[in-house]
Amino acid sequence: MALHSKVSDITARIAERSGPSRSAYLAHLHAASAREPGLDRMGCANVAHAFAGMPLDDRFKVVTERKPNIGIVTAYNDMLSAHTPLQAYPAFIKDEARKLGATAQVAGGVPAMCDGVTQGTSGMELSLFSRDVIAMGTAIALSHDMFDAALMLGVCDKIVPGLLIGALQFGHLPTVFVPAGPMPSGIPNKEKALVREQAAQGLVGRDALLESEFKSYHSPGTCTFYGTANSNQLLLEAMGLHVPGTAFVNPGNALREELTREAARTVLGIIKAKRFAPIGQIVDEKAIVNAMVALLATGGSTNHLIHWVAVAHSAGIVIDWNDFSDLSDVVPTLAHVYPNGSADVNQFQAAGGPGFIIRELLDAGFMHEDVLTVREGGIREYTREPALAGAALAWHELGVSKDEAIVRTPAKPFSATGGLKLLQGNLGRSVIKVSAVPDDRHLIEAPARVFDSQEALHIAFSAGELNRDVVCVVRWQGPQANGMPELHKLTPPLAVLQGKGFKVALVTDGRMSGASGKVPAAIHVSPEAAAGGPLAKVRDGDVIRVDAVTGELNVLVAEAEWAARPVDTMPADLRAANGIGMGRELFAGMRRHALTAEEGALSWM
Repeated sequence: MALHSKVSDITARIAERSGPSRSAYLAHLHAASAREPGLDRMGCANVAHAFAGMPLDDRFKVVTERKPNIGIVTAYNDMLSAHTPLQAYPAFIKDEARKLGATAQVAGGVPAMCDGVTQGTSGMELSLFSRDVIAMGTAIALSHDMFDAALMLGVCDKIVPGLLIGALQFGHLPTVFVPAGPMPSGIPNKEKALVREQAAQGLVGRDALLESEFKSYHSPGTCTFYGTANSNQLLLEAMGLHVPGTAFVNPGNALREELTREAARTVLGIIKAKRFAPIGQIVDEKAIVNAMVALLATGGSTNHLIHWVAVAHSAGIVIDWNDFSDLSDVVPTLAHVYPNGSADVNQFQAAGGPGFIIRELLDAGFMHEDVLTVREGGIREYTREPALAGAALAWHELGVSKDEAIVRTPAKPFSATGGLKLLQGNLGRSVIKVSAVPDDRHLIEAPARVFDSQEALHIAFSAGELNRDVVCVVRWQGPQANGMPELHKLTPPLAVLQGKGFKVALVTDGRMSGASGKVPAAIHVSPEAAAGGPLAKVRDGDVIRVDAVTGELNVLVAEAEWAARPVDTMPADLRAANGIGMGRELFAGMRRHALTAEEGALSWM
């Protein structure tokens, strides 16, 4: 199938826009690739330090025999359930490398915050910028400059974008990403959401809520809803940076271990074949567009309208929300996974998973097929599913959808357009995830209630002040104000109001979790209020129109009155409080220098 003309046009304009920065990036990549190996460039003391901790046999291989050495960057910790399985991976990788006559070292570890733990707390205000800390940690690990290839061990929300941004600074290295897979299914996600709504109304107590949460999050592996962590995995498959089909295989079984070992074989295979496939070459304009298309076709996390802008920037590629919006106009929605449907990611995998989605998008001309991947067979390898045939890996064709309530073909999509929409108007530019919002809630027009914090909204809800049609405006939540936390804990009270029949929407310069769903939420509003954005002019009672059909985000105030209205400034005591405690003092420079959400909220520019 020929590439869809709109996808072709958008890719071409991205390439044209990115011309100078991409050329500069590739020039740097080729210069790094042309250098002598680290063993020959480094002084003898440098080399001795690098391999002093290695077993003697490994040291002989890498120093005397000049065998390839893999640098492992790991985001392991056992606070984060999705990363708990990563503890065993370096041993698997080192063992497999030895079998192939190579070596591997843990080059460094990077932090990995669990947003589920910090949600609704001040710790969440470190979350977005932890992405940039992870990128810096990745760069520090690889700056030892003694590696012929790299493996990135990570799964969750900011961790994969941070690892990818860091790896792209070493774009000359062949690099494969290694996930851990989702935990087995617990109680249905909709049942969990219902208990949360009941708790918000005081209908159940803490014991019942805690029991429900433990039944949802119960073992090592990724959370099973289709949020940012699992969107990461689909995007990496769509970009050809995984071992094919590895995203949603559960941890702790023989297939998962073999796929981890296959990551070592894959990255060493690139070196052995002398195939020029470093990560900076793979992540080009077409690969970025493929990731964007996969995100839109599955109703993936809104966080990636920030993170993938930053990822693209790190490869010299410039994308913006217009590109996402224009792609969303033509890319059909092919998956319904919670919060867009009732299925979890294990059911998504059983129905066809990423391989089915990628195959259908390729066959319908929505994804580029002429792209480089970590596998010699190209992106088509990612349309198959792995399994063990005895002790060996084998990939098989997926066939038809195993459940059309979960995955469908472009001929019979859930929607003819993608799951994300750009909103713009006199309140700025924003994004909304429409794939989980009921059709009768795509247009909300109601009086505003303005809040300076998410806590203030909870207090108003508990006092019964929001039992009416209302657009809740939560401001001072952008990157410069407080690090742009997720506001997922606002979902239960707003969902309760919507369930009572009220027309409800959220408008904020903050983020929502990738798991947020049925309540219409205009998020990432740019410019943010703390930078003088229009949200700082909104008053209680102003009528706001949130229209996901026309893409409108407007306050219905006379133009002259709106232009003359003063802009509120962020209260000094609130700004000061946002910078104290939980280590937030250390992130003051990031808040001060952060770019807008649409610019990826980059803190290092």
